[in-house]
Amino acid sequence: METIIVQDTDAAILDVLTEALTMEGFDVLPVADIEGDFLSLIDQHRPHVVMLDYRLNGEACKQTCFQIKQRYPHLPVIAMSCNYNIDRLYGANGFDGYIRKPFDLDLLYTILRRHIPEQQRKDQ
Repeated sequence: METIIVQDTDAAILDVLTEALTMEGFDVLPVADIEGDFLSLIDQHRPHVVMLDYRLNGEACKQTCFQIKQRYPHLPVIAMSCNYNIDRLYGANGFDGYIRKPFDLDLLYTILRRHIPEQQRKDQ
């Protein structure tokens, strides 16, 4: 079973994502914020994908993505954002992909599955 760490500051979105991804067969670790040692969660749970809430300014999220990529360069990190320009911002800030909020669950599943096989191939 693929493990996904999902971080979002909105509790309602986090609950919906956790439920939807669990029903789709993923093992989900929901996280409300990125304060503290976020990397220790990755060390402990070894996720296949990390999804981060990219707020309008995105500074904390970008820093967290940078830290993840330094330690785990092959771990896919997906930005979730209502920022209309996320399609131009995600790659420049180290993210492997993005999903716009509000999101279509089928598109979300497609994006996640696109990144998980790539991750598994690099680990072998």
